[in-house]
Amino acid sequence: MTPRPFGTLPNGGQVMQVTISGHGLTASIITLGASLQDLRLEGMGHALVLGFPKLDPYLGKGRYFGAVIGRYANRIAQGRAVIDGEEWHLDRNQDDRHLLHGGRDGCGTRNWMLADWDQASVALADYLPAGHMGFPGAMLIRATWSILPGPVLMLTILATSDEATLCNFTQHSYFNLDGSDSIADHHLTVPAKYYLPVDAEMIPLGRPAPVQGTHLDFRQPVRLGDRLDGPRIDHNLCLASRRRIVPRKVATLQAGQLAMTLRSTEPGLQIHATEHLTPRAPGHAGRPYSRHAGIALETQLWPDSPHNPGYPSALLEPGQLYRQTTAMTFHRRSGS
Repeated sequence: MTPRPFGTLPNGGQVMQVTISGHGLTASIITLGASLQDLRLEGMGHALVLGFPKLDPYLGKGRYFGAVIGRYANRIAQGRAVIDGEEWHLDRNQDDRHLLHGGRDGCGTRNWMLADWDQASVALADYLPAGHMGFPGAMLIRATWSILPGPVLMLTILATSDEATLCNFTQHSYFNLDGSDSIADHHLTVPAKYYLPVDAEMIPLGRPAPVQGTHLDFRQPVRLGDRLDGPRIDHNLCLASRRRIVPRKVATLQAGQLAMTLRSTEPGLQIHATEHLTPRAPGHAGRPYSRHAGIALETQLWPDSPHNPGYPSALLEPGQLYRQTTAMTFHRRSGS
């Protein structure tokens, strides 16, 4: 579909929207953050992700909704990292102490360029100069959203750098499969045996810990409503010790007769149950989102890997190609 204007940024930049469709699935992507702004399945009257029909909320409390996050998703403690033996001082945009989601001008808040599009896919590009947010290396990124038979919504992220740097991307949609005000009646399954304990500032404490006996054990389907009023759910679940070439199943989310299977090349899954949401701007259904309105399932490397040598490495060497694939397959269960 032909790109259309979605809104104007404070600096005068134009945010564009492209809608792609196929196999009963329709997705709308905006250039701000290369974000998944809307997602619909044929025969269902509600959006499957949280989002806003206008630009303004994405500039405030709706920041990161559906965005492609980088160049380093999640956190790096104290905004410091040693790369090739040299210490680099990064943007400290979390409480002026830690780097979060690539810094104040990370990819999730930038207006990407439209590179290519057709009926079932759209590609966007971003360029980060050397020194951007304190990171070494000029980086070129390409994110492609595609709809495939299944139906599947697939995100492929490619990145290269001319110097050794850190590279860790994720997709930051909040899912809600039944259109209700809360994800309480959703069931989540994640095969992870371990998670990363964190301190009060969400910085990992070190080695992974077993999920057994904790509120983060999702190895069997768990009704989220049974966990939402307990300890906070905003942790990295450790799926593997390294990234993979071929995506494998990392999570299943189910509500009513609809299920989503998430597959990814990434070794970590940050689960975030939107405890922080307070009613603000109206979302897709015309009403503001409240606490626990959606759940983020962020496939990525483990957070703060520069300070934990045992974690999967985020180092990207000059000329090396970073490639991440994350696919969301939607299916109606029998009886629908």
